[in-house]
Amino acid sequence: MSTSYLIAVDGSDPALRAVDHVVQDAANRRTTAQIYLVNVQPPLPNDVTRFIDNQTVEAFHRESGDAALAGARQKLTQAGMAFTSHLLIGDAAPAIVNFANEKGCSMIVMGAHGFGHVVGLFMGSVTVKVVQLSTVPVLLIK
Repeated sequence: MSTSYLIAVDGSDPALRAVDHVVQDAANRRTTAQIYLVNVQPPLPNDVTRFIDNQTVEAFHRESGDAALAGARQKLTQAGMAFTSHLLIGDAAPAIVNFANEKGCSMIVMGAHGFGHVVGLFMGSVTVKVVQLSTVPVLLIK
């Protein structure tokens, strides 16, 4: 049975540690792993987008997403791992969970940003929301 990982990437050090974990885990498996790198950009507010054309908004999201994905892409490329990168726009937690479901991912891997459980709940952390929404196992890497 092959494993497919969704790695939620925001450009942070914890996200890069999640990539490192997947590289190690996938290397230990006998089957080829499918790796999806996913970055979710929040939509720009309407009071901003009504003054900017769609091409400019798309370019902004693409540039921000590429910057967030750059380190993860580099790590996977250096490890010789095949992967696909995906830039999504929307509310991060539901977007990650929906993507994982659509692609039939075996696991969502995310970096934990070090907030305690209670702080994460009050701050509405993306990680906590993904854990709550997902029917796919979620692995948090500190």
